[in-house]
Amino acid sequence: MLVFLTGGSGFVGGYILKELARKGHATRVLTRTTPREPEVESGLTYVEGDVTRRESLRGLLDGCDAVIHLVGIIDEHPAKGITFEHVHLDGTRHVVDEARSSGLDRFIQMSANGARPDGVSSYQTSKFRAEEYVKQAGFEHWTIFRPAIAFGDPGPNKPEFSKRIAQTLVKTFPVLPVPGDGRYAVQPISIQELAEAFVKALDLPSASGRTYCAAGKETLTFDDVLDRISVALGHEPKPKIHHPLWMVRSAVRAAARTGMLPISPDQLEMLVEGNTCDSSDFYRDFQVEYRPYSPENLAYLRRLV
Repeated sequence: MLVFLTGGSGFVGGYILKELARKGHATRVLTRTTPREPEVESGLTYVEGDVTRRESLRGLLDGCDAVIHLVGIIDEHPAKGITFEHVHLDGTRHVVDEARSSGLDRFIQMSANGARPDGVSSYQTSKFRAEEYVKQAGFEHWTIFRPAIAFGDPGPNKPEFSKRIAQTLVKTFPVLPVPGDGRYAVQPISIQELAEAFVKALDLPSASGRTYCAAGKETLTFDDVLDRISVALGHEPKPKIHHPLWMVRSAVRAAARTGMLPISPDQLEMLVEGNTCDSSDFYRDFQVEYRPYSPENLAYLRRLV
């Protein structure tokens, strides 16, 4: 297939781009900056556009067979017009509408675990509304993924959850400050599993019309995550101080506009509510090799922090 890929320069997108090439698909990658040379690699081209401006997408999807839409943000910058509503919902609408007008019938959407109409953050509610738009667009083949926290080597210049925790907490503090009791649950999933599943979903009949929770098989507490990152960095698990949530919430709200903390109020609420789900359908349908959130599989952190 010739696949139109948005978000190809991001952490997830980079792995999907490699998996598309490995499976023999050609890829047309959307970029907001001036395109690189049209033929950087065999079957790979770059086109310039912005998902928040539909007029910039006119004609860019012509001749493609499918879309993988990944664009999303984790922080808002309203003064710059960068909001969850504008990027997640409006951006998805524009890509969907352009795909339909170009005659495409295959659409793969990256949402987020916890997406729902009554989410604790506008991140979750905007992701849910984007899902609904994809479902109602009339595609013959669509699949939506709701990934949990993804882990894997992002390289030196891209954000990733474990890398951020390692840099801002584990490496920085001899005693780790933890919001609340640290027992809220997460199910990290490897980026390799996600990339393989996204590409398989392009032509897997059983994935058509399905929404998948994509999360690892092991449920960990946030304290467990901190311990495994510590071991991956070559340390013994560090002692922790658990701060009352009311205190942490107040501090995060106060510092939100300054950028002093590595977490926003929305991110804090999503973290402490937990990030788990039943991923049995995901593993049954996509048959990807499970990679545990282990110090061995987090060894890349030593090179990055």
